[in-house]
Amino acid sequence: MQLYNLEFTEQEIKKAVAANRLLSMEIEFSRVCNFRCSYCYVEEKTKCSGELTRAEIKDTIRQAKALGARKIIILGGEPSIYPHLAEMLEFLHKGQLETEMFTNGTGIDRQLAALLARYRVRVALKLNSRNAAIQDRLAGKKGAHAIMTGALATLQQAGYPSEELFLAVSTVICRQNIDELPAMWRWLRNRNIEPYFEVITPQAHALENSWLMVDSATLKRLFEELSAIDRDEFGRRWEPQPPLVGNKCMRHQVSCLVTATGAVMPCVGVTIALDNIRNNRLADILKNSEVINNLKNYRQMIKGECKTCEKAVECYGCRGAAYQLTGDYLASDPTCWRNCA
Repeated sequence: MQLYNLEFTEQEIKKAVAANRLLSMEIEFSRVCNFRCSYCYVEEKTKCSGELTRAEIKDTIRQAKALGARKIIILGGEPSIYPHLAEMLEFLHKGQLETEMFTNGTGIDRQLAALLARYRVRVALKLNSRNAAIQDRLAGKKGAHAIMTGALATLQQAGYPSEELFLAVSTVICRQNIDELPAMWRWLRNRNIEPYFEVITPQAHALENSWLMVDSATLKRLFEELSAIDRDEFGRRWEPQPPLVGNKCMRHQVSCLVTATGAVMPCVGVTIALDNIRNNRLADILKNSEVINNLKNYRQMIKGECKTCEKAVECYGCRGAAYQLTGDYLASDPTCWRNCA
């Protein structure tokens, strides 16, 4: 059985947990972004003071690799407009680290697409709707849909997707796009593009925009419909389970986030700064963190319905949703349909 982005096996995760090691790390090069997405977890995106230097970013990545990380996931801000992206991609490639980048596509021209292909970067292109008006509204930017679809075409011209060039489309599930998502799922599958559909974590901008939110019962129906599509039309079997469609999120077992200013956090949803990479080594921060140790010991520490759920062996809900809505990262996930009662 594989968990977490369909890449790490259950056995690999158990070994990493037992040895206090990582399998991956998420990192922000910068929080600067040209979009104003209505659901974004980043509150300030026009500028950011005190961001990590290139040398500090490289040192952090080296520390993650020393802890066993094989994969680095680049978040943002918008990575494709980060002025030193090419340098960082070359550094990661020379370090033999698998690289995945989440992007809105703004900076993806032929030159960058060729570079991404050269370094075999896994690309997750953000696209929430194939309807231009809906997409532009969700992105908070006129012309966002054109940017995203243009980037998709450019990536395809560079050879994405293929056996060596992984391409996904990252989509948040919201009230505005939910009716089109089954057709969009088929559209992506038929083009060998992996759909990354996920429930919105209720934080930052998403909390201010309640018009985005979908109730748990509706989410359940969507997950079940997409599961049936995959089973009946594409020969893929998975059990419907939030917050990721066709996947499981237990990333705190083997991963962490380092923000653009050096804060080390469990993930983008559990916004508890464990320490700063400028103060202590990553290994020490993770080893000495009560939060991380509690999450690794989730079977004993998770509370409420999540603790007694029949899926508790392989799932602990969305820890980000639990933290943002209750203030307790160990609380039962309030957004899961299994907890509706």
